[in-house]
Amino acid sequence: MALNKDSLTFEFLRPIFTLLVVIWAAQVVNFISGYELNQWFGLEPRDFGGLIGIPASPFLHAGFGHIIANTVPLVVLGGMAAMASPKRFLDSTIIIVLLGGLLVWLLARGDNRVHVGASGLVFGYLGYVVALGIFERSLRAIAMAVFAGLLYGGLILGVLPDQRISWESHLFGAMAGAAAAWILTRDKGTTPHVG
Repeated sequence: MALNKDSLTFEFLRPIFTLLVVIWAAQVVNFISGYELNQWFGLEPRDFGGLIGIPASPFLHAGFGHIIANTVPLVVLGGMAAMASPKRFLDSTIIIVLLGGLLVWLLARGDNRVHVGASGLVFGYLGYVVALGIFERSLRAIAMAVFAGLLYGGLILGVLPDQRISWESHLFGAMAGAAAAWILTRDKGTTPHVG
């Protein structure tokens, strides 16, 4: 598949924009409900009721400042992940959300904390794009990994323990992104990338 302006702007970026529409719609509903959705669908570690938060928590945020902070890196890094391999974008997103969320559920701080936000997905896409450069070793994948690292390498500080944020979501999201790249590049014949 050749790259052209129309496919670059529409086909590659449509999935990430669709994801953003859903996240912002959930934010509006969450705001109207007084952020009750966070309590109902947030990820609460080691609480069986909190298991629903594994797939739901990336769509919930603590406020408009929180969602705004996640929007731009989600567009850029999610867009890079979609452009790196459109056929693997949905699979990588599912792996990042489920594996990263499971690790947060198993290992993150509990004490009635509820983990919400798309930042685990942001870190997951960063880990995915960087790991694709390592595993694929194509010039294009390496260039995207370097660009992502230069643009968002400072995010790595977000995996350091901090009481104010869910640094566990950041750490486990990045790990899940790297794992997704490894899993999805093991059999290149069934999931070709654009090149």
